[in-house]
Amino acid sequence: MVEFKKFFLDNGLTVIFHYDNTTPLAAVNILYKVGSRDEKPDKTGFAHLFEHLMFEGSKHVASFDYELEMAGGTSNAFTNYDFTNYYLTIPKENIETALWLESDRMLELDFSETNLKIQKGVVIEEFKETVLNKPYGDDYKLMLKLAYTVHPYRWPVIGEDFSHIQKATLKDVKDFFYKYYAPNNAILTIAGDLDFEEVKRLVHKWFDSIPKRNVPVRQYPIEPEQREARVAKVKRNVPFNEIMIAFPIFPRKDFGFYVTNIITDILATGSSSRLYRRLVKDKKIFSEIDAYVSGTIDPGLLYISGILNKDVKPDDGLNAIWEELERLKKEPLEDFELQKIVNAFETAFIYEMTQVTRKAMSLSFYEMLGDANLYNIELDRYRNISKKDVMLYSQIVFQEYKSNTLYYLSK
Repeated sequence: MVEFKKFFLDNGLTVIFHYDNTTPLAAVNILYKVGSRDEKPDKTGFAHLFEHLMFEGSKHVASFDYELEMAGGTSNAFTNYDFTNYYLTIPKENIETALWLESDRMLELDFSETNLKIQKGVVIEEFKETVLNKPYGDDYKLMLKLAYTVHPYRWPVIGEDFSHIQKATLKDVKDFFYKYYAPNNAILTIAGDLDFEEVKRLVHKWFDSIPKRNVPVRQYPIEPEQREARVAKVKRNVPFNEIMIAFPIFPRKDFGFYVTNIITDILATGSSSRLYRRLVKDKKIFSEIDAYVSGTIDPGLLYISGILNKDVKPDDGLNAIWEELERLKKEPLEDFELQKIVNAFETAFIYEMTQVTRKAMSLSFYEMLGDANLYNIELDRYRNISKKDVMLYSQIVFQEYKSNTLYYLSK
């Protein structure tokens, strides 16, 4: 059980405090409710660009990293489809330094052509390295375009094309900042061996003066129900063929999400998982295979992807995957199969409870989903999944007319 207290500032900032006396470090996490789904189709990659720009200095602080490191702290950030998350750890005695730094870059960044040019270059190089020049680097991008027709999940977080970042102007990034980087679009979580009343005082001191902004009310296009199978084939300079399949699944808070997350672990987590044991070890059809869910707030995708061994025909690999999916739909699980997956979730959850930064991050995330207390019932949702649930949701999800199949073939 993760206990916490919550309060709100007049400017709309949500603040969560968790007391943890097991570490001399304090964690500060700020989640901004803006991700790649908030971008325009012709200006993608902006949320990720901002992850970089936020470390380029703010109105009164020339170097965020320098000031934080001088106080003994470290920081990092990540962007996904739904939000952007900034997190740091610092000796608890220096918690005010962390709040000063975070409040200043929430107030206003050091917008300059020089800073923008530097970070545009970094992001463009990252795009080239991870998407264009990496083997199989664009398979995910191709699958998104295949599986989504209207929802903004149809482009990757790093962007649809690096030309969108190349063309970004200082006005573009300023508009994006003042639209989404606002106290009334953020969740601040502080965790550590700290006094709650002192934390409240410091939060009010550093964040009260930041004005509320006109954050747009967002209504994302609803992806139409898929009614026929989709297939795409590409040829690339890769050593072996790849097969990727994706199926539409459920929103993040839906019970179906939890079941499909369990299903992917049954299929492909660990050397005893079904796909690995049967298709990699026994039949030697694939050299590697994986299954996972996207975990997005709006309805996401369940992915299965595998690299075929040299002499295996792509259709034979695809048929082998479908055989395993049909088996999951028709044959009950063994008790141990489900139990070992639930045990793994329990282990991961207990380990997370020992990490002050992870707890701060998770409290922010679940608050964004609707209530930070969802964190405390997350594990029970997995514990309550039955073998019948796994079979039922396998039957719902693994339908051929719902499938999106990418043949990623070696030239």
